[in-house]
Amino acid sequence: MEKSISEALINSVMAKEAFVRESSKGLIDLACQMVISIRQGGKILLFGNGGSAADAQHMAAEFVNRFLINRRPMAAIALSTDTSIITSIGNDFSFDEIFSKQVQALGRPEDLALGISTSGSSVNVIKAIIAAKEIGMRTAALTGGVEGTGGDLGQLADMTLNVPTVKTQHIQEVHLWAEHLLCELVEREIFGED
Repeated sequence: MEKSISEALINSVMAKEAFVRESSKGLIDLACQMVISIRQGGKILLFGNGGSAADAQHMAAEFVNRFLINRRPMAAIALSTDTSIITSIGNDFSFDEIFSKQVQALGRPEDLALGISTSGSSVNVIKAIIAAKEIGMRTAALTGGVEGTGGDLGQLADMTLNVPTVKTQHIQEVHLWAEHLLCELVEREIFGED
C-alpha cells in the first residue's frame, strides 16, 4: 500500500507538471476569455459527465459564491444539475442532447461554454460545444490523452487544455487543479487581491 501511495503521488505530480508545460499559456488565455465574458454581462456554462459533471458543479459554485475573495457573485451554471431537464431530454430525445438543448436555451454570444471530458470523446459534450459555436459563444474544453489533441472535443473547441496522460484519475486531478486555478485567476483579475 505504501508503494501504491508513493507511485500515485509521483504520477499525479508528473501529470500536473506535463500539463503546465503544455498549457500554461492556454490557462491564461481561458482565464482572460472568462473575464471578458463576465465583464460583458455573460456567464460561464459548464458541463460534463460523471466526475466531470461534479467538476462542473464545483466550478460553478466557486464562481457564484466565492473562491478566495469575498466579492459579488459571478454568473456560472452547471448544466449537469437539473435532473428534470436532463431526464426529459434524455427520455424524449437522447442522452446525447442533454447539454446541447440547455446551451440552445440558455446560451448567448457573450457567454463562454466549458466542456469537460477526460477522453475528449463524450458525444453530449461535443454536441453542446457545437451548439455553443452556432450561437457565437466562446468555447473551451478540458480534456485528457497522450496524443495531445483532446479527442474530437479538443479539435472542436476554440481553446483546449489537454492533460497529457491516459490515466483517468490523474486527468481528473489535474482538471480540478486547473479549475481552481481558473477561478483564482478570474477572481483576482476582476476583483483584485483579497
